[in-house]
Amino acid sequence: MNRFKIVVGIVLFFLTLQASGQALHYSQYFNAPLLINPANTGFNPDYSYRIGGNYRSQFGNIGLPYNTMGVWADARVLEDRFENGWLGVGGSLIKDVAGAGNLSNTGAYASIAYHQMLGYNSLLSGGFSLGYVQNRIDISKLTSDNQWNGNFVDITIPSNEPYAYSAVGYLDINMGLNYAYFASDNVYLNAGVSIDHVNKPLGSFFSSIVSDNRINRRYNAFANASIKIENLWIVNPNIYVSKMGGSWETVLGVNASRNLSGDGYQQLIVGLYYRNHDALIPMLGYQVNDLKLTVNYDATVSSLGNLNGTKGAYELSIVKSGIFTNSSNTIKCPTVKF
Repeated sequence: MNRFKIVVGIVLFFLTLQASGQALHYSQYFNAPLLINPANTGFNPDYSYRIGGNYRSQFGNIGLPYNTMGVWADARVLEDRFENGWLGVGGSLIKDVAGAGNLSNTGAYASIAYHQMLGYNSLLSGGFSLGYVQNRIDISKLTSDNQWNGNFVDITIPSNEPYAYSAVGYLDINMGLNYAYFASDNVYLNAGVSIDHVNKPLGSFFSSIVSDNRINRRYNAFANASIKIENLWIVNPNIYVSKMGGSWETVLGVNASRNLSGDGYQQLIVGLYYRNHDALIPMLGYQVNDLKLTVNYDATVSSLGNLNGTKGAYELSIVKSGIFTNSSNTIKCPTVKF
């Protein structure tokens, strides 16, 4: 291993250390609704429940891959207890693993949201989630620049890194708002804002004497629309913006569903997204009845492409929706569908 690769590895390691304190992110953020905004919990007008899974792998051709995975579920409940409103309840398990030190971030979250119809054409939602997160690292597998002897990394030289713990855990609080406007049977608009890490938890592997660096709050906003064209296409332009500390992330683009069967039972999904200063993201998917499968590939367009050959990441998501057999389904939201 030459010194250049060591430097790159160290940079990526500290990037993943920083990412472990953030809410995990996907290019298909719209297929991880509880992760983006707890107010999305139970916001699924056509169905009683949803179950989803996400998997992402990146940096695999630079070093050990950075893998992110998660499962989630939510449901509408108590529809007969509120006037033109309902509760949404849900939960999610998320994990990522990165680097030679097996840096891992594992979180379990429970979320709840209340949804209230405002007249016949709009819906206001507010949500809250509480989670427990644990970070782990295998310090014995780590090396540092202090161990470079001029020719190679010598593990017999002390790293002099002030690690105090190999595992830390903390409570994490998130909250958000969501607004939807159903303009017609052919047009639907939606926007939301949320704040992650409201309590600014401490999740450092160093002692508080060395570092009292708390996890910054993360501010998120999204907007999307569904536009039905004849009975052939439903087009979904959308944008997601996130800020944490001095870092920004913006993902914008469009996906569209093509009605293959005439009744919407089978749909082809195509899309193209762009993450600002990072990647171009083509997407392809297929939906059969209430089961949707989508994949995407992040092609790096930033200077990092010089290191990874423009090979950024690939991602897979699957979402299954359904209706409870005993559901009263008393509240009907206008929706855009085939």
